[in-house]
Amino acid sequence: MTKVTRGKFGDLPHGEGAVEKFLLKSSTVEVEIISLGCIITALKTKSRDGEFSDIVLGFDHLEGYIKKHPYFGAVIGRVANRIAKGKFVVEGKEYHLAINNGPNSLHGGLKGFDKAVWAPEVLSDGVRFFRVSPDGEEGYPGELKVWVTYTLNHGELTINYRAQSNKTTPVSLTNHAYFNLAGQGSPNIYDHKFTIEADSYLPVDETQIPSGEAASVRDTAFDLREPVVLGSHLQKFQLDGFDHNFCLKQAKEPQFCARAYHPPSGRTIEVYTTQPGIQFYTGNFLDGSLKGKGDSVYPKHSGFCLETQNWPDAVNKPQFPNAL
Repeated sequence: MTKVTRGKFGDLPHGEGAVEKFLLKSSTVEVEIISLGCIITALKTKSRDGEFSDIVLGFDHLEGYIKKHPYFGAVIGRVANRIAKGKFVVEGKEYHLAINNGPNSLHGGLKGFDKAVWAPEVLSDGVRFFRVSPDGEEGYPGELKVWVTYTLNHGELTINYRAQSNKTTPVSLTNHAYFNLAGQGSPNIYDHKFTIEADSYLPVDETQIPSGEAASVRDTAFDLREPVVLGSHLQKFQLDGFDHNFCLKQAKEPQFCARAYHPPSGRTIEVYTTQPGIQFYTGNFLDGSLKGKGDSVYPKHSGFCLETQNWPDAVNKPQFPNAL
């Protein structure tokens, strides 16, 4: 049985209106989502000792989410991840996007879906958010209607994405929550064990754009088919961290693709998806400069993301799963 409570999270500056919050509560999980960016601001779950802790990084107040931050908890769109050189061709026409990540366009541009206020609708077991992305928004073609629905059933949080466009356009939506199963504010995730059910991954260039082929994970640092302890794994392979897309077997029904386990607390996250890829990111760009919930700081590797999505730059790579 899920209880849904609606309240106010804060007021936007310049009289732009209020941001609402929605608390979804089951016997084992509590999740708070706000109407700005459909951001997951808190996710509380029990340890094996029955202790509730908040396991997502973020801010106590709206102000933190309005300022520049690394997409904590937010829905990303119109296209998650990177588009090479911020351009693509659809039906013979070239489109140009804002360049906001080295030479590339990242996470929908300067004002992506993460910075929009969405219209909420309370459901019996969750909340549905809706927005219309106008034709030409951030350079993308077509008016796009988008629905993002969060539902909670016991210990299972489901995010359902639906989009409808009046022109051919690339779309790839994801959620950018940063997790730390020891509890947000814990200094690192080195004691977490990770498993990703993927036989191949996408090698990238120095600007994080895929080279174009999927490479086998066998005998590489990217073979996470059996659980690895992150800290010792990074040391063993002299890796700075992960920020890579793993290639999944796409299916109509959600398939298991990833697990994170924290042995000291017993907390586990399992990810199931219908998407063809999952971006595993270990918070390599967190630098301790942001003050988060309860005055926590978030240094490098203090949170991880498991972002289910289409493959990066798929709109420019015909051999990748179709992004249109």
